[in-house]
Amino acid sequence: MPVNRKTSPPSRRSLLRALGGGAVLGALAGCGVPAAYVGPGDRAGADLSATDKRLTWANWPLYIDTDDEDSTRRPTLEAFGKRTGISVDYIEEINDNDEFFGKISPSLMNHQRTGRDLIVISDWMCARFVRLGWVQEMDRSRQPNVVKYLDPLLSSPAFDPGRKSSVPWQSGITGIAYNRRRVGREIRHVSDLWADDLKGRVTLLSGLDEAFALLMQGNGVDITKWRADDFHQVCDQVEKQVRRGQIRRFTGNDYIKDLAGGDVLACQAYSGDVIQLQADDPDIRFVVPEEGAELWAESLMIPNLARHKANAEKLIDYYYEPEVAAELAAWVNYVCPVPAAQDILASSGDKDTAALAEDPLIFPDATMRRRLAIARDITAAERTEFAKRWNAIAGL
Repeated sequence: MPVNRKTSPPSRRSLLRALGGGAVLGALAGCGVPAAYVGPGDRAGADLSATDKRLTWANWPLYIDTDDEDSTRRPTLEAFGKRTGISVDYIEEINDNDEFFGKISPSLMNHQRTGRDLIVISDWMCARFVRLGWVQEMDRSRQPNVVKYLDPLLSSPAFDPGRKSSVPWQSGITGIAYNRRRVGREIRHVSDLWADDLKGRVTLLSGLDEAFALLMQGNGVDITKWRADDFHQVCDQVEKQVRRGQIRRFTGNDYIKDLAGGDVLACQAYSGDVIQLQADDPDIRFVVPEEGAELWAESLMIPNLARHKANAEKLIDYYYEPEVAAELAAWVNYVCPVPAAQDILASSGDKDTAALAEDPLIFPDATMRRRLAIARDITAAERTEFAKRWNAIAGL
């Protein structure tokens, strides 16, 4: 079982492009174009799974375990094929949520097959697919492991109550990362980002969907049911910090370089990235503020008219077996959506592998779990107005 990824991951939480770049997306998801929506009766296609033992799966790069000696081999996926006889065409084609949306949306809005039986996208993008009726509900009778082992914290987001159309692939936390040695003290609150001794050495995430929830939590807002006024309050605060020079810049995943190099002392960050940074610099810390932090996921979904739905459901359930989830978690190092995998890792005879079971950024402890929440997504009606304001502040 590989213990650590050899390459740091690209951002899984792609930033929202400047409004011009997302205009088509906003028009579809925001304005409810009748032709784009697909009703429940038109989502399922003929399922060939019983006789055609294969499926096509689109995922992000570096988001599945690979063999240490041969990076083209994926041990858990190979084991699934041997067990079930199902051949998986695994395509690492998703580099950005909006870009992938643009690639497959023409087929979905025109009631055509996408050529993919399974996709992995960020939950805020999953919300759009659900609203547009572009994904199918899963048959949980084929997924006993999902029913039994899915983390309750991830089981019922606002965009997909009961997770009928989505299942988390991996999860993560948006919190605060900082260099304890350089800062010289602990950071425990969102408001600590605005301290005078950090002036000009703080970064925030540039993407609207990535940034807003943590900042709202700093104001004591319940992000599961935030309101427009809460969003505008955050924007007012961030505008003030920009004017006074507190914020060095707004970033995508490139905050990693700034923090590691010392140009930045504290920043909004993703838990999975910080695990990689800590391997080189143990002084880098990740904080779930006392006010709370955002829990998010990239989730598996089955697009409309998929030709191998049952095969895809079987694959999803396979990755929810605790032993398989543990093997994946040891390589990917994101928050594992299968808490039962913790005991599997803890019992490993390998010291480094067993230590992963105690890492709260892979298996959040009870104190951390009480502070985590999934933000309700930005609705179609809100998106254009909110993106325009946020992008102006972030310089997008």
